[in-house]
Amino acid sequence: MKGSCLCGQVAYEVDPPLKVFQYCHCTRCQKLTGSLHSAALFVPPAQFRWLQGETLVGTYPVPEAKYLNPSFCKNCGSALPWTVKGGGNVVVPAGTLDEDPGIRPQQNIYWGSRASWCVETSDLPKHDELPSRKG
Repeated sequence: MKGSCLCGQVAYEVDPPLKVFQYCHCTRCQKLTGSLHSAALFVPPAQFRWLQGETLVGTYPVPEAKYLNPSFCKNCGSALPWTVKGGGNVVVPAGTLDEDPGIRPQQNIYWGSRASWCVETSDLPKHDELPSRKG
């Protein structure tokens, strides 16, 4: 399956099967994504390859983190797949995939660190498009 960044200059490919799909609620993933949590898939390095734009991939090895080594597109800033420190897995940000991964999230990790404003999405109203402005 293929994935890419927002500007399309960086593209990659992942060979199934995917190992794990999880949401991480740690404070680092909140900062990294600017959101409630990360949504990440894990694959062995042998199942991952860059298709184009690898020279545009920047990495920020978080000094005090055991595994966190996130990558991003130097052009558009999109999160991109990254190899964990130690090289055991490639972490693929799920939102960068261009197609359905065929698996669904299996767990939430670091739930105790979730944002204070965390609300289960199933408890919120759902709109297929941007809701109209009222009044």
